[in-house]
Amino acid sequence: MPASPARRPRPANVALAACFAVAGCLAGAFYRPEPWRAFDLWAYLLTVLIALALAWRDTWPFGVLLTTVAGFAGYLVLGYQPSLNFWVPAVAFVSAAARERPARTGCGVVLLAAVVALSGAYGRLPWPVVAVQAVLVPGVALAIGLTQRRLAARNAELRRLTALLDQQQRQEARRAVLDERFRIARELHDTISQHMTIITLQTGLAEYLLPSDPSAAHQALSAAATAGREALDELRRLLVVLRTYDLGDTGEPEDPAAPVPDDLLAGIDRIPVLAERLEAVGVRVEVRHAGERRPLHPGIELCAYRVVQEALTNVVKHSGARAAVVSVLYQSELLVVTISDQGGSLSATSSGRTGHGLIGMRERARIWHGSLTAGARPGGGFQVQLRIPLGRDRASG
Repeated sequence: MPASPARRPRPANVALAACFAVAGCLAGAFYRPEPWRAFDLWAYLLTVLIALALAWRDTWPFGVLLTTVAGFAGYLVLGYQPSLNFWVPAVAFVSAAARERPARTGCGVVLLAAVVALSGAYGRLPWPVVAVQAVLVPGVALAIGLTQRRLAARNAELRRLTALLDQQQRQEARRAVLDERFRIARELHDTISQHMTIITLQTGLAEYLLPSDPSAAHQALSAAATAGREALDELRRLLVVLRTYDLGDTGEPEDPAAPVPDDLLAGIDRIPVLAERLEAVGVRVEVRHAGERRPLHPGIELCAYRVVQEALTNVVKHSGARAAVVSVLYQSELLVVTISDQGGSLSATSSGRTGHGLIGMRERARIWHGSLTAGARPGGGFQVQLRIPLGRDRASG
C-alpha cells in the first residue's frame, strides 16, 4: 500500500539526508586520525542511518531528533571519530523547534546540548570550548527553528486570509449575478409593461368597436400590432446588450467585454417617440426641455428614459388621465425629470402607483446616486420626479 502524501518525505529532505550521508561517509573514509576506531562497516551504516532519518524531519520531527541524537551518541560511544554526523542532530532539532510543542522543544534543547557536549568530550576539546559549543549550537538551532515557526504561522494566516478573500470574491460574484438578474427583471418589466398595456387596451377597443365601427377597430388593431413590433424590437435590443455587441462586420468574433454602442440604449432623445406612442391610446403627452441640452452618460440617459416610460405606463394603467407633461431640466450639476398628470377617474394613489414600478424607478435612481419622489399633487393628479447629479465622471464627451 503506498504511503499517504502527508507521510511521504519531501524531495528536498531526501536530498538533504543523502548529502549528509555521502559527506559523512567520505569524511570518515579519508579522515582517520588516531586514536579513534577505524571507520569500518558499522561506522558507514550508522552514518547512513543517522543521516537518512532527516528525510522524515517534517513528518516526525521529535522522533527524528531522538533517532539522530541516539544514533550519534552510539556512534561516539563505539569509539568512532567525530565527523559531519555532528550536524545531523542540530538540523533535526531545527525542525522540532519549528513544529513541536514548547515542552518537547525544551526537551530537545537538553538532548542536543548533551550530545554536542558528548561530541566535544570524545573529540578531546578543551572544556571551555565544549561548554560554549554545547550552548551555542542549541541556541542557534533554536533561533532558526522558532523563526521557521513564526514564518509558518504567518504563511498559515496568509492562506487563511487568501481563502477568506476568495470566499468574499465568490460572494461578491454571486451578488453581482443577483444584481444583474434584478436589472434584467427591471429592464424586462419596463420594456414589456407599457407595450402590453397598449396592446391590451387597443385589442379590447377593437373587440368593442368591431361590430359598429370596423374602421376604428382596424386602427386599434394596427396600433396594437405596432406596439407588439416595438416590444419585440425592445426585447431584441435588450438581449443584444445583455449578450454581445456587434460593432460592425469586421469578420472577428464579438467581444462581450467591448463597450455598449450608444445606439442600442434608449435615451432622453427617444422620449418624444414614447409620447407619440401613447397618443394611440388616447393620452396626450407634452414633452418640455429646459436648460442647455447636452449628451449625458448612456446609463443616465437610459435611467431617465425608463423612469419616464414607467411613469407614463402608470398614467395609462392607473390614473385615467387624458394628458400628461414630461419636463426635462438640464442644470449644470443636476438632471431633473418630472412626469405629472392631472388625474382622472381612477385614484391617483392606487396600489399600482406604489408597487414594483416605483421600486424599480427608485433603484435606478439610486444606481446613479440620484433620488426619486412620487406622490399625489396638491391640485390633483400624480407627479414623479427624478433627480440625478451630473458629476464630471458621469458625463460623456
